[in-house]
Amino acid sequence: MENKDIKKTVREGYAKIAKQGGSCCSGSSCCGSKNLAQDISKSIGYSADEINAVPEGANLGLGCGNPVALASLKEGDVVLDLGSGAGFDAFLAAKRVGESGRVIGVDMTEEMIERARANAKNGGYSNVEFRLGEIEDLPVDNNSIDAIISNCVINLSPDKESVFKEAFRVLRPGGRLMVSDLVLVKELPKALKESVQAYVGCLAGAIFKKEYLQFIKKAGFEKVDVVGETFYPVEAMANDSTAKVIKNNPLVNQDDLKNIEHSVASIKVSAVKGKK
Repeated sequence: MENKDIKKTVREGYAKIAKQGGSCCSGSSCCGSKNLAQDISKSIGYSADEINAVPEGANLGLGCGNPVALASLKEGDVVLDLGSGAGFDAFLAAKRVGESGRVIGVDMTEEMIERARANAKNGGYSNVEFRLGEIEDLPVDNNSIDAIISNCVINLSPDKESVFKEAFRVLRPGGRLMVSDLVLVKELPKALKESVQAYVGCLAGAIFKKEYLQFIKKAGFEKVDVVGETFYPVEAMANDSTAKVIKNNPLVNQDDLKNIEHSVASIKVSAVKGKK
């Protein structure tokens, strides 16, 4: 698919999630299930306190890790959340940075922005704002951010190199990057790589871990480190509403599905923008 077609597909897919309230990325088989979203969040590293601390409707069960827990956020930080969705991570970050800090969420889906803004209003968050925009061309000033977080979003971008260049641009010298994302450790079956459904479901957009880390380093980041890595479970994919479509695709055979078991990994990556 062309880049513009990929973006259109992803935007439409996540607009549907925003309206229905369910995950297509983390094993959700039924839209709108609050308990399911909570179970998914617990399984990828969020504590019960974190899950219960955000406004209802902010946690859609999206993501593949907990970047906030590893971002070393502190009072007064200005934080940017790439692909902020309904605001789950942004609201958690807001509590870390306090009233003297600020959190900016950027998402390209209008429906997600609307939902996030409504959640912020309902939760009384005065230090959080959500901006409509693309993570390849951030609506954020140069050298204005202390920490960037992102959760299973960059892999959806067809131009990941530009995402990390933009992240580097907006970070202040000494600023930190902490992302959770999906990467490949083995090649995906061709039928999955070319599947529209797999792209929205966070699979077809994944690239090899080595290439992913090279993009971060090429953007200028230092101290690039994988601080956590786990395989993306087949069980999650089997329960994923998007993956069910793939599973029923006649071009995808049982061997293809078995090969996925150790093809996709969830990684947590930290990096720093030098102070020079």
